[in-house]
Amino acid sequence: MTHSLQKQVDVLQDRFGLKTAAHLSAGAASLPYDVSERLRAARFQALAQRKIARTETVSSIAGTGNAASLTWGADDGVSWWARVGSVVPLIALVVGLLAIEAIQNDNRAQEVAEVDVALLTDDLPPAAFADPGFVQFLKTERLAPAAQ
Repeated sequence: MTHSLQKQVDVLQDRFGLKTAAHLSAGAASLPYDVSERLRAARFQALAQRKIARTETVSSIAGTGNAASLTWGADDGVSWWARVGSVVPLIALVVGLLAIEAIQNDNRAQEVAEVDVALLTDDLPPAAFADPGFVQFLKTERLAPAAQ
């Protein structure tokens, strides 16, 4: 994370330097000769002392590219425990969803079993089994005695 943040800071500094140089170069045309010569000499000194940017060759990128992909982004500075810790919530979520599904399936099976038990143990005429509101009747009849 800090590696990419450093890259962003470097890019912003480079942009600022280019904009500043363009603005100064635009105003340099109206300066007297001796001032422009001193500025030119100062520019050469500044360029000589600037920080040398680290350049990577194609062979070094190709050589480390495979290693970075195998180590799951090792350039980020994130430790192995932090990577494991970032996967743990995902595993907990999946386990929780599977547990919820199992509990709901058990509840549905229990409700169907209760209706079947009520049908098989009660003395009803055969026409009651053909009635579309019979399941609703069983549910309301089962709840009514419990409330009294």
